[in-house]
Amino acid sequence: MDDVNRELEALLERERIRDCIARLARGEDRRDAAMICASCWPDSSTDYGVFSGKFDAYLAWVIPGSEAIRNTQHVLGQSVVELRGEVARVETHVVSYHRIDAGDEERDTCIGGRYLDRLEKRGGEWRIAERTMLYDWYQDWGPSIDWSQGVMGLPLSAEHFSGRAVGDHSERFFGKG
Repeated sequence: MDDVNRELEALLERERIRDCIARLARGEDRRDAAMICASCWPDSSTDYGVFSGKFDAYLAWVIPGSEAIRNTQHVLGQSVVELRGEVARVETHVVSYHRIDAGDEERDTCIGGRYLDRLEKRGGEWRIAERTMLYDWYQDWGPSIDWSQGVMGLPLSAEHFSGRAVGDHSERFFGKG
């Protein structure tokens, strides 16, 4: 294989790895067990600091997720990918938003950090074998907006415009609802 083909193959591998990480973020946001299972090896481990364990325990923790967390959104930044044969070490920046039902009100919170993932390629497929979360910052933005009031004073024309962790419009968009 010449240098150009090796570089192209490495580029494709990095994109497959980024796809896996994005699929996991979407799976967590939508509480979609199938997407999460397609992103992690069954013998994988996860350490978020607030949770640490093997895959089965992690999946039970994420699905159905806390009812107090009404909405989440993980925004992924750059990924530094180091390929070493069938193993990759990846650092991905993440900003995660969470709308929390605090009982008397809903609150908007945000976390900034980095995922440290070790992925393994098995049977031609990349999945996460080990994940550790590093926290760089946290912010509680206070009481959430009341969606019935719309956005910036403008009413929403339909309920489906406001996102939520389970049962939002994206499920129908992807043919799952």
